[in-house]
Amino acid sequence: MIEMDERALDTLLAEDPGGPVVMLNLLRFRPDGGRESYQRYSEALGSKIHDRYGLRVEYLGDGGRALVAEDGQAWDTVLLVRYPSRRAFVDMARDPDYRAAAHLRAEALVESVLQPTVPLQGGVA
Repeated sequence: MIEMDERALDTLLAEDPGGPVVMLNLLRFRPDGGRESYQRYSEALGSKIHDRYGLRVEYLGDGGRALVAEDGQAWDTVLLVRYPSRRAFVDMARDPDYRAAAHLRAEALVESVLQPTVPLQGGVA
């Protein structure tokens, strides 16, 4: 699944523990221009969306060869994005400006994981 649906957004809010959320993005690009399409998506969102919803990219990196994983679990890019709240993420996902650019993300990807994470108390397990 590449795109979020309304039920997933409603569930995200229903399970809200409060506070900020860091969204884990695991991305596998289409071989025929996927990386470039994802770059166009990022540029289309620009600082306008970032500022409007208070999001901050915490980490962006190319995925390397997985050391421990089943076949097919390697990812092209790993991205961590912090939002001030789950509500901010959902509001962004429903924003008409975001939705106008979302097709570029869908066109860029073969597969993705978008998973909310909550910081652990103490920071280390």
